[in-house]
Amino acid sequence: MIVRSDPKEQALFELNQEPGVPLDDVREVSNYVAALDHGLRLLEQGLPLSLRMLREIHGVMMRKGRGSNQAPGEFRSSQNWIGGTRPSNAVFVPTTAEDVLECMGKLELFLHDQPEPTPVLLKAALAHVQFETIHPFLDGNGRLGRLLITMLLCEQKALQEPMLYLSLYFKTHRQYYYELLNNVRLTGDWEAWLDFFAESVIFTATQAVETAQQLLDLSNQDRDKISGLGRATASTLRVHRALMEKPIATSGSLVEKTGISPATVNKSLGYLERLGIVRELTARKRNRLFSYSGYIEIMSRGTELPDS
Repeated sequence: MIVRSDPKEQALFELNQEPGVPLDDVREVSNYVAALDHGLRLLEQGLPLSLRMLREIHGVMMRKGRGSNQAPGEFRSSQNWIGGTRPSNAVFVPTTAEDVLECMGKLELFLHDQPEPTPVLLKAALAHVQFETIHPFLDGNGRLGRLLITMLLCEQKALQEPMLYLSLYFKTHRQYYYELLNNVRLTGDWEAWLDFFAESVIFTATQAVETAQQLLDLSNQDRDKISGLGRATASTLRVHRALMEKPIATSGSLVEKTGISPATVNKSLGYLERLGIVRELTARKRNRLFSYSGYIEIMSRGTELPDS
């Protein structure tokens, strides 16, 4: 087995050993989460949603893996296109490189309610189309354009936490999604796009509420199981709470999170394994990786995309 010095890189490597999960896909998800975290930290520090922030988020999102050689964090200086082998036969040709900065500047003003305020959901729907139409980066525009929706809703306090992700809904209906974007560009049919966007928000929000309730039910059931452990109950509950915050974790990170000794954490993990709550992913003596499998199973429901 290859062992990497960075536990996070090791975890990514081991997750890649699961059938059907390429390392590039795992790293892409990891980069996406890191980009979201970075953006939220900038918002907490008082930086408004801006071109600077978008470039920084893009730099984090594209720092490793696919697209890392496509000028992360920099607006493009050459023409790109979608579909086809060249602009002349492409499905869509975005803004010219020379006009990217001007167009993005106007988008930034719109995000800041200039020339006039726009309701936040409407603003998110319109800004997403404009961003995807400009396509300001050489790669990663789709991911960042979807992340822009969440960032905007958080900045405007429509969300207290980044709990609304429309990516899956867009991907599930990807062909219709692309058609709607093109229809806006070709015929100005904003109404159909706004209807679709509203449906995606309603569906995703409803699903998030249902998932939260299922996670709460699971937590209560598992706490009931743990309560029968006698003297080990208190420490095992602390490890369980830590796993609820980070359902894939190393034993070392759980020691740091809980403040419990390594020996006690390992005993607690043993109890959780025997109760069927936790599953070890690594089968190693050091830097063992554990999964709160029931939690992850609930979070994964409905994420399987239809073949296309």
